Order: sequence, then C-alpha cells, then structure tokens
Amino acid sequence: MTQTHESGPAPTTTAPGAPGTPAPFAPPSPPLAGPRPLGEHRVWPRTFHDRLTAPLPGLRATARFAREGAVRPGPDGLADLPRLPYEPAPLPRVGTRTLAVTWAGHASWVVRIGGLTVLTDPVWSRRILGTPARITPVGVPWDSLPRVDAVVISHNHYDHLDAPTLRRLPRHTPVFVPAGLGRWFHRRRFTRVTELDWWEGAELSGVRFDFVPAHHWSKRTLTDTCHSLWGGWVLTDAEGQRLYFAGDTGYGHWFSRIGRRYPGIDLALMPVGAYDPRWWLSDVHCDPEEAVRATRDLGARRMAPMHWGTFVLSAEPVLEPLTRSRAAWQQAGLDRENLWDLPVGASRVLD
Repeated sequence: MTQTHESGPAPTTTAPGAPGTPAPFAPPSPPLAGPRPLGEHRVWPRTFHDRLTAPLPGLRATARFAREGAVRPGPDGLADLPRLPYEPAPLPRVGTRTLAVTWAGHASWVVRIGGLTVLTDPVWSRRILGTPARITPVGVPWDSLPRVDAVVISHNHYDHLDAPTLRRLPRHTPVFVPAGLGRWFHRRRFTRVTELDWWEGAELSGVRFDFVPAHHWSKRTLTDTCHSLWGGWVLTDAEGQRLYFAGDTGYGHWFSRIGRRYPGIDLALMPVGAYDPRWWLSDVHCDPEEAVRATRDLGARRMAPMHWGTFVLSAEPVLEPLTRSRAAWQQAGLDRENLWDLPVGASRVLD
C-alpha cells in the first residue's frame, strides 16, 4: 500500500487573530489528491500504530487511573443534569445550496450539504457499552429523518460506531469510513463502503468527502488495538461550502495542516467534552480551550461544540464543557454569533 499520510515532525503553530488567519511561515500544502473510486477494494496494513501521535497508556498509567477512580463526576458535577440544553425541533427545510446542521447528541449530527443528508458517527441507542445510559434523549427521532444519503464514521470506539443504530439503515447506504474499518461494515452486509486513508477523498453527488488526521486511536475488542485508522472529515459541496467534523481528537499540529489544505472552512464541529482527568485524556480529547484554539488553527469561521452532555464518559461536571467553551470563545475575542453552541435537537442554517 502506498502511504499517503504526511510524515516527520510538525510545528504546533497556532493561528493568531480571528478565524481565517493563516499560521505564520506556513509551508505550502500539497494539492488535493484526485477522488478515489467509491466502494474501491483496498488492502491495508494490519496495524496503524505508526499513526499514533502519543503513546497509548502503559501499565503504570492504567494502574494510576484505576487507583484514583476519577471516571465520573461527583454529586456536585451531576447537579446540573436537569439544566442540560435539550430543545428538539423539526429539521429545517433546506435547498441544494444550503449548509445546515442538527445536533442529535454526542458526535451525531444530521448534516445537510449539497442536497445530501449525511449522518456523522450516528448513535441513536440509549446505552453504549461500558457507560451509563445517555443523560439527554436523542435530539432527532429516527422516524423524522429524511432519506440518509451517506454516513461518515470517524473511528471505531463504541460511542462513535454503534451497531444497533447502523442496523436501521438500508444496506445500500453509502458509508465513508477510515482505512481498515470496511470489513466491519462488509460483515454487516453494507454494499457501498468507501475506505480512505488520511488526506484522501471521494465524491458523491457533487459533494467531496475528505478524510483527515486526528490525535486519537482505535480499539473495539481486546485484540484489535489500532487495526483501523481514526480521523475527521471535511465535506465540501459544489458551491465551495465546507464543513469539518473532527470526530474524536486531542489538540496538536494536525489542525493547522488541515486548515492549510482545506481553506475556508465555514463550520467546525469540535469535541469539547470527556477531558478530565487531563493527565489521562489530554492526548486524545480536547478540552474546551483547546477546541477553540484548534478552530482558530483550522481557520474555521464558526465552531459548534459536540461530544458533551450526552454520555458521561469522564470526570468533569456535566455542564462545564459548555460554560468553558463560551468563556474561551469570548476570551479569544471571537464573534459570539459564530459560536454555534446548540442544545441537543437544535439546528442552524448557514445563510
């Protein structure tokens, strides 16, 4: 297999000023590769350990985590459960030139772009393996969805790849997945599965789907650590409107590289939760301040926080990701209207 990821150390420069400002002294970015064929059969390496941007926790760190037991918020951190924003509403009517997003909860979005309806990391289940039941209901009833034209998956963790939800889809639904994850879908008889490496793209009905790096990892069973890739997605329609879906990621140098290769991102869907304790999670999950910083590195005009307020995955208070995101956005001097801090179930349309 030809490796398409960029190698070597990279500076972690942060773009100063408002979103859209490029990082200083940024090297030129390679041009986009031509689109890969949809459903192409490909052979991948057995492991993607070489793509890790930080070592996975060893026995000593795992023992410390088990000893400290800081997995869930305490009673004070759960006190705001009744205040979690939940405002389900009908999906907006959109045209083929409209970009609109609806937050179903966690990393699940209903994205309307280029006339397509795209689901990101769809999880409509009440419970996922290893965590308590969701603390806010799904924001979009499954029966109210329009025809789903495509699905994008960021990686194979259970809170992003949910088999019961995906079983609800017709098996001919186009699915875009990281390298090495196609066999999971083929075993479930999906027939239009496109696997991509970092910096590769494919096109569907005039919309381009590009898979980009993230600071994360993959694992679904005891024996498949990093056997499939992980990353985010950049969706671009024929009008040039561009959305970035980060999936799950820590902060690091990839964001400025993504911004250079895909300039003019209109909206970044950024994870802001599941970050405490920092010593355990900083390599793989952004905190709210890092998510704002990453949005600036991307040159994105707007940010929509996600990956919070749905499942209790870590120890921070349940409402803290929202309050810290708002504070970080204000401290950065960014336009309040460009922070799309949606309640679960709410939508925004890009005019």
